[in-house]
Amino acid sequence: MQLLRLGEPGSERPFVRAGDGTLRDLSALTADIDGSFFAGDGVARAAAALAAGELPEAGPEFAQARVGSPIARPGKVVCIGLNYRQHAEESGAEVPAEPVVFMKAPDVVVGPEDDVLVPRRSTKTDWEVELGVVIGKTARYLESTEEALEYVAGYTVSNDVSEREFQLERGGTWDKGKSCENFNPLGPWLVTADEVTDPQDLGLRLWVNGEKKQDSSTKDMIFTVAEIVHYVSQYMVLRPGDLINTGTPQGVALGQPEPKPYLTEGDVIELEIDGLGRQRQNVRQA
Repeated sequence: MQLLRLGEPGSERPFVRAGDGTLRDLSALTADIDGSFFAGDGVARAAAALAAGELPEAGPEFAQARVGSPIARPGKVVCIGLNYRQHAEESGAEVPAEPVVFMKAPDVVVGPEDDVLVPRRSTKTDWEVELGVVIGKTARYLESTEEALEYVAGYTVSNDVSEREFQLERGGTWDKGKSCENFNPLGPWLVTADEVTDPQDLGLRLWVNGEKKQDSSTKDMIFTVAEIVHYVSQYMVLRPGDLINTGTPQGVALGQPEPKPYLTEGDVIELEIDGLGRQRQNVRQA
């Protein structure tokens, strides 16, 4: 099942894409696809309503509507750094013994085709295709990795846009290089966990101006999705609707020879993950 939100920023409405490709309106079941939706067993309720034929087909006005982030107002965005072996190598970093955890401001999450904005005074804005994991129920001090995937509502495509100078050269934590405006395009939809047989067997790719930059698989993750959810739950409470960005593979601008091809106005980013859909962003100046 694919959950998605359509409409202008701040006015999105919730929908589900049926098996035949038609869009079905979820508005009678929930006001939005957010933490309350997941906490209230929204995925199961939406599936049941869809199977029973209780959801009306979307009106023609939504045929060309903007696609928003598939989740609204995540309580927090947790990110995992250096989680692909080849990316750690290209970055000149040691393979971490434990997950590298940092945070991203929740309000940078935007739709999958919204512009990526190069911050003012930025010269090192970078791309990162990542598997996004959305939490479906409260995860607190999970006892084992074996149970961790039970807390996942679904998976989506995430672009963890980064400003490398702000992140690595200006002191302090990574957060200020990760939390600039529009720095987390998400979507186009959320694929529910029951439809992703193995989150550790997904190909992910990214292009800039038609040139492939990243081409890898979640098989190369150092820490699996289950290990990440279990680990993070030991240090913070993961709540319904929270987003985890699970790391990026090799091929980012930071890891390429000089002059590094950082993003500039006019560039076009395209990215995809097997079975989870495709994004496209125009790069603009903030």
